[in-house]
Amino acid sequence: MAYQRLILFLGFLLFLTNPVKSQLDEELHFNGFNGVASNMSLNGVAEIEPNGMLKLTNDTLRVLGHAFYSSPIKFKNSTDGKAFSFSTAFAFTIVPEYPKLGGHGLAFIISPSKELPGSLPSQYLGILNATVVGNFSNHIFAVEFDTVQDFEFGDINDNHVGIDINSLASNKSTPAGYFTSQNSTKQSLNLKSGHVIRAWVDYDSVKNQVTVKLSPNSIKPASPILTFDVDLSPIFQDFMYVGFSASTGLLASSHYVSGWSFKMNGDAKSLSLDALPKLPGPKKTHTGVIVGVSVSALLVLILGIGLAFYIIHRIKNAEVIEAWELDIGPHRFTYQELKHATRGFRDKEVIGFGGFGKVYKGTLPNSNTQVAVKRISNESKQGLQEFVSEIASIGRLRHRNLVQLLGWCRRRGDLLLVYDFMPNGSLDKYLFENPKAILSWEQRFRIVKGVASGLLYLHEGWEQTVIHRDIKAGNVLLDSELNGRLGDFGLAKLYEHGSNPTTTRVVGTLGYLAPELTRTGKPTPSSDVFALGALLLEVVCGRRPIEAKAMPEELILVDWVWDKWRDGTILDVVDPRLGGEFDELEAVVVLKLGIMCSNNTPKARPTMRQVVRYLEGEVALPEVVLSPGAYDGRKDSKGGGEFEDYVHSYPTSSYFEKASAWSCDDADVDFEAASSSSPLSVSGRNGGSCPR
Repeated sequence: MAYQRLILFLGFLLFLTNPVKSQLDEELHFNGFNGVASNMSLNGVAEIEPNGMLKLTNDTLRVLGHAFYSSPIKFKNSTDGKAFSFSTAFAFTIVPEYPKLGGHGLAFIISPSKELPGSLPSQYLGILNATVVGNFSNHIFAVEFDTVQDFEFGDINDNHVGIDINSLASNKSTPAGYFTSQNSTKQSLNLKSGHVIRAWVDYDSVKNQVTVKLSPNSIKPASPILTFDVDLSPIFQDFMYVGFSASTGLLASSHYVSGWSFKMNGDAKSLSLDALPKLPGPKKTHTGVIVGVSVSALLVLILGIGLAFYIIHRIKNAEVIEAWELDIGPHRFTYQELKHATRGFRDKEVIGFGGFGKVYKGTLPNSNTQVAVKRISNESKQGLQEFVSEIASIGRLRHRNLVQLLGWCRRRGDLLLVYDFMPNGSLDKYLFENPKAILSWEQRFRIVKGVASGLLYLHEGWEQTVIHRDIKAGNVLLDSELNGRLGDFGLAKLYEHGSNPTTTRVVGTLGYLAPELTRTGKPTPSSDVFALGALLLEVVCGRRPIEAKAMPEELILVDWVWDKWRDGTILDVVDPRLGGEFDELEAVVVLKLGIMCSNNTPKARPTMRQVVRYLEGEVALPEVVLSPGAYDGRKDSKGGGEFEDYVHSYPTSSYFEKASAWSCDDADVDFEAASSSSPLSVSGRNGGSCPR
């Protein structure tokens, strides 16, 4: 009996000291975090500062920080599996590296784990990653305070509050703000203002409702800014961890939590801003003025001022190694290296320019390697986002038909990209108007096959699908052997294989834009194929997709080629500067393929794998070709009856007979005839407003 009593007593002591908080009224209250380090679990870059401020992230790029209460809390009734009500209040501050740019935000989070293994920074807020986002098995509940608009997750703006369940695509969100009274107008609130903001998150298990309130002061608003009806019982496990997560991306913010209270089945205690630790003020430089009558004292003062100016100059021009360089890969050059390589960015070294800025020829001082330095101007529309896109995409790509990115540099407002130098410049200089030299047919055919091979690698050969979005002759560069290399990835779009790209703004160059982009805004591999079709035709014809100085019937290149095709005079479109010296069968293959790629209907275009196989002679082109404008019963302009969508092709079988591994298997070709003309037909036949 005494033995049993001893066992019960020891069990009671174990219950009292057990770190698992099973009480239904569990309560936390931290006016600052001094002396509570043992109660908090920190990882990433999160730390508790000497004054008690919880700092989740600093101004380092692409980092995350977690801070959880170290013991799990019981969130569900073991009997019926119903989630309990909870309430939390906290004070946070977001201090961006650049006043108007946040990165990325913080979140109050309830999670089955306090480590969040595999979580990523940037848009994932240190909570999830790309492979698990959206999975029901995550059992994640979060309220995000986001300062970057991420299109991947459908963010409404760059200053919003959202309720997230198992995903970073918010179930419901609203612009940050608050109400001063019950029926007052919503006041806006800048999350990245650098000032303390109070937040309250409450869950009512009877109403099955989550509410979020914000305030720039200690007064709790009467009305929430965000209300979401949801039963959290399926989301919560019996025991969960509560805390905070924050992250930075290519822009950084320091995320602070100065106070926090939490309570199960009741209202969290209020926080007094006066009792909370304060953010450190800006560092002040105190200049001591020594007034003396001696000459030596005056000299010391002058020397001191001179030294101070020198130090300030050095600090101002110092370059900081960015953390995200490690994730991207290519070398980070110093600004001085590139300035020296380009001889101070002299105008004499300019080898190209555009809306982004200028491209300079340079020679690296240590290796004597010739490079091309793309300097993005402050006025350019291609700003930080495109700069980062170009590094993130081409920086890790490796293919003989892609221009190799060697490195980059970012110094305050200067954004610079360093590439392999292409001594023969861009392809358009050899095709249009008064070319520097006439490319032979063999050179042209090799160039189009090389570009197609590089584009196939982008679409299918890399770890992600890369959509270039700006394929044109000006972005095809020629190396010392006149091989074609695809460059300029400033507009590139990356997404996982098998997924759908998000809607984005329409970008690119007129004449190369697929007609569906004007309706959907979604770039796809097929829209790249459309642009390649325009490129194939201009390489053969030596003319731009839209030739402003041409006769009306020759204004749109693909229309002119199509008209010649159906008339049986297709070879008339071949660049006359070749003097008739070209392989007729190869020319017909490229022209026919150009028409197929230029079809207004995406499903009627071949894939890049099919394009490469056609150009290499591995399979034969279809015997019939679909009208690029999807005519659908349009009257033949030459009169006399209906003009059919399908016409017999120029014979090309003998070209494939020359291939050593010829196979005429059309089973993999699945082209659908267009059922009607596109309402935004880029050929202009149907009243479209976007000419090809």
